[in-house]
Amino acid sequence: MARPTTTSTTVRTTPAARRNALPGRLSPGMACDTAFRIIARRHLDAVLAQHDGTCRGDPDALHQIRIALTHLRTAIRFFSPMVDDALRPNVWAELKWLNGQLGMVRDLDVAIERIVAESGKELAVVAELQHWDEKRTESHRLLARALQSARYRRLVEQTSIWIESGPWSTRRSKEAMRLRRCTLAEHATERLAEWETTLLKKARKLRKLDVEKRHKLRILNKRLTYSIESLQDLFAEESLTKQKSILKKLRKAQRSLGRLNDDARGHALAASLNGAGLEASNRFRNRKREKKLLRTASTAYRKLDKTKPFHSSDLAPSSEPEV
Repeated sequence: MARPTTTSTTVRTTPAARRNALPGRLSPGMACDTAFRIIARRHLDAVLAQHDGTCRGDPDALHQIRIALTHLRTAIRFFSPMVDDALRPNVWAELKWLNGQLGMVRDLDVAIERIVAESGKELAVVAELQHWDEKRTESHRLLARALQSARYRRLVEQTSIWIESGPWSTRRSKEAMRLRRCTLAEHATERLAEWETTLLKKARKLRKLDVEKRHKLRILNKRLTYSIESLQDLFAEESLTKQKSILKKLRKAQRSLGRLNDDARGHALAASLNGAGLEASNRFRNRKREKKLLRTASTAYRKLDKTKPFHSSDLAPSSEPEV
């Protein structure tokens, strides 16, 4: 199916606050304020890299920009309370707004792909998909407008400046200074253990969770996965096997929970097409498929629960703190 094409201009933001060069890689002894800037920069740059493709209607670019945006939001959570200053709520609200703009079109892309994959070229399905494509075209038009808006440009500039030199970076209280100077290895070890404990505790009740709570579990899973991925530089060679094993289990659970969420979103979208998607909505309801996906996720979590959590030694914390 053809996708709409929209002319766009790449948003390029180079605030003065970015003039300071940062190391190219993370290191265990690095101070948390430096580490946050490196990680957040990477993900904000990844968002910008997919801007034009998303404006043109490229589904892959849309998928990648959402991943980059989620990575960025995860980084902000990962380094709280260090970055929880007076500006953070506004930065967070604007990033949440952008995620919402991207979400509708992405949900439609996934639903359309599912219908096409499972139904082939049946004439009835082709006619039915016209309604979906019309919805997708309209949603993309609104998304492209948002991505080319003054609000989006302000979001990029303000987020970039906040990452580099927000109030969080200059607070003089002893606690604020301690949080900034804390080594990345120390903070990461504590945070990963905390998030993994929370995830596994909730995952034990997976089969009893309703759609909304299952979606929240998926978010916790994604948060831990993306944090481990962002810390790739830190893992000593002997720890890579453990890191890859944990990521494999998390990603397996993530795929299953993601498909369950796609089913729920697809069903809701079909129901919203004023009856035009009623036939398609039944394709997103499959009890057998749901049981299989829940079983796969539950198995992945049981195996993860048996894996030893990350320790400081996994991040080679013997390095001296970097100034």
